[in-house]
Amino acid sequence: MKPSFAPSSPSTIHTDSIPSVSIAVIYHSNYGHTKRVAEAVVIGARQQLPEAQAKAIDIHDVDWGFVDKADLLVFGSAVYMGSVPAEFKTFMDGTSKRWYNREWEGKWAAGFANSGGLSGDKLSVLQQICLYAMQHGMNWIGMPLMPTGHSDDDLNRLSSFLGLMTQSINAPPEETPGKGDIDTAIWFGDHLAKTIIKHQPAR
Repeated sequence: MKPSFAPSSPSTIHTDSIPSVSIAVIYHSNYGHTKRVAEAVVIGARQQLPEAQAKAIDIHDVDWGFVDKADLLVFGSAVYMGSVPAEFKTFMDGTSKRWYNREWEGKWAAGFANSGGLSGDKLSVLQQICLYAMQHGMNWIGMPLMPTGHSDDDLNRLSSFLGLMTQSINAPPEETPGKGDIDTAIWFGDHLAKTIIKHQPAR
């Protein structure tokens, strides 16, 4: 039996029912682990949206045209010294003109954090990202999924509700974060897409 968050076949999307919304998953990843989480969130979102309407975007190569038009911005970061890395903070500070002109006001926002420790102060990073979104006047979407348990294969095993939390050990990104965290990221992406589709403006 396929899990409920298995990617849908593109053939199931009909042109008369394609949602008009889009999602940009904006991330910073030095070693590939946070990138893998971002890509999993996109996989989940593409269960509800066409491929072109959900993209993972590295902060070092930002498609500003897509980002500024997107209905939902998902911000993802590793945790360095209890905070977002300097590169991600530079990205945040670089949007100050958009902040001043209220260009992102009213958009949806969400976030995820990845660290090596089970806690790793991921909550601090999610709070930092959430506050950043509030500065822009955005609407935050949390993680409403109850934990299915606390083993490596369980969904939301880290019991996070402000946003998505994942853990990666000292191993290649192909191996970590583990199955439960990646499946949770896929679930989160699917949930985010369903949420903004539900609230999209009437055509």
